[in-house]
Amino acid sequence: MRFTKMEGLGNDYIYLNCLEGAPENLPELARRLSERHFGVGSDGLICVKPGRTGDFTMEMYNADGSLGAMCGNGIRCVGKYVFDKGLTDKTRLVIDTGAGPRRLELHVLGDAVDRVTVDMGPVTVEAPVRVEAAGECFTVVPADAGNPHGVIFCQDPETIDLERLGPLLECHPALGQRRNIEFVCVPDRAHLALRVWERGSGITLACGTGACAAFAAALGENRCEVRAEAALPGGVLTLEEREGSVFMSGPARTVFEGEISDPG
Repeated sequence: MRFTKMEGLGNDYIYLNCLEGAPENLPELARRLSERHFGVGSDGLICVKPGRTGDFTMEMYNADGSLGAMCGNGIRCVGKYVFDKGLTDKTRLVIDTGAGPRRLELHVLGDAVDRVTVDMGPVTVEAPVRVEAAGECFTVVPADAGNPHGVIFCQDPETIDLERLGPLLECHPALGQRRNIEFVCVPDRAHLALRVWERGSGITLACGTGACAAFAAALGENRCEVRAEAALPGGVLTLEEREGSVFMSGPARTVFEGEISDPG
């Protein structure tokens, strides 16, 4: 079984062409292949399937095998995958996801996709919630960017013990459900910086939906303008609010191609 390793800002996934059928037990396959010492190594597995209402469907599994609804960095790589492999010649696509259809604009350099802009749709922001974890109090802004997030504004995300706090906040009962957690600072109205704990994957170099959630939360508190850059450990995303939707632009890159000799 052939696979492609791809990444967006270091948020890396294993991609399978499942247009004519998928392997059995995808959650277990995701767990096994995502393991970085004995598997391929990734933040999860993404299957490219036939579109339900759009051009293609993205089915995403986190590194722990749990099914994810949406992945901002992952969907940009889906656009590159289907174009670069000749599965489409369109540069404007609709990709079906567990969070609904998302529109993509592919930016082609030479004969391959270099960057992708995604219409992430509206990001819902709720009233802040005060929570306690590890003896500290945090103000968490719940947000939904196709998957659930908790945004915490701070002075410097680099000083946060994310490995300790991330799992405690992810499952905090006051937040209602498992959430991705973002620690965010806003140094000026055109820039954000954040680190992310992703549910099901842990600390990642980037999170597209997390950046959108942080941007929407910052907009809601009038901390930034309607266009801003979000710096994550893996790189920078450009975010823009247009008529109630958040548009995210960033790179997509193929790392390598490989073959799984025993997918079972």
